[in-house]
Amino acid sequence: MIFGFNTDIRHNNTVYHVQSEAREGEQLLQTQVFVRGRCIGKRAISWSSREEEGDILASSPADIAERFVDQNHDQDKERQLRELHREVLEAIRAGRLDSVLDRPESPEALAAEKELIIEWTNSDSVHADGALLMKLLVTEEGIPVEGARLTFRVGRPGVAPYYAQVLSDARGNAEMSVQVDEKMLADSSVLVQASFGGRTATRKFELRPAN
Repeated sequence: MIFGFNTDIRHNNTVYHVQSEAREGEQLLQTQVFVRGRCIGKRAISWSSREEEGDILASSPADIAERFVDQNHDQDKERQLRELHREVLEAIRAGRLDSVLDRPESPEALAAEKELIIEWTNSDSVHADGALLMKLLVTEEGIPVEGARLTFRVGRPGVAPYYAQVLSDARGNAEMSVQVDEKMLADSSVLVQASFGGRTATRKFELRPAN
């Protein structure tokens, strides 16, 4: 299963976070662009549209279903997603981001939109008993957000990324725990995306061993 790609890129003193993912339920490959945790636009394509139309019509429903779990098909989706991700990165470098986004947000619309804030509340004691435990708080204009979906991507050297999803509770709190050697923390990072009410905030946290 493809989760996606994440890249931070700077242009004209602005840092853009570019996130691309395969949205399985919607059969979409989507790239979102964030500035200071706020989504400023998206670009999406349907991966089913890349199939040969005649081939689809000649296939049975069972054949089509099998194709979507076939390894070669996953590799093709990953290639398309990588190309989409690279296209947006190149547009940012060239200063023409708006030209590739499906729905770029105006400064006025962004200013009027509420912003999700992700806070790391236990950054001073994140590792214990061989596990990484992160406690996060999601707020909106200072008010705790209940039911925000947090997606974690833990990157560790020499190990495949670890992914987890949790929902924030009534106080806006959420926790994620994963087994990891404390010696690996200095070379590890955690990318957290919070989604709620059509809004998304993304933060990247660098880890370090306890002093």
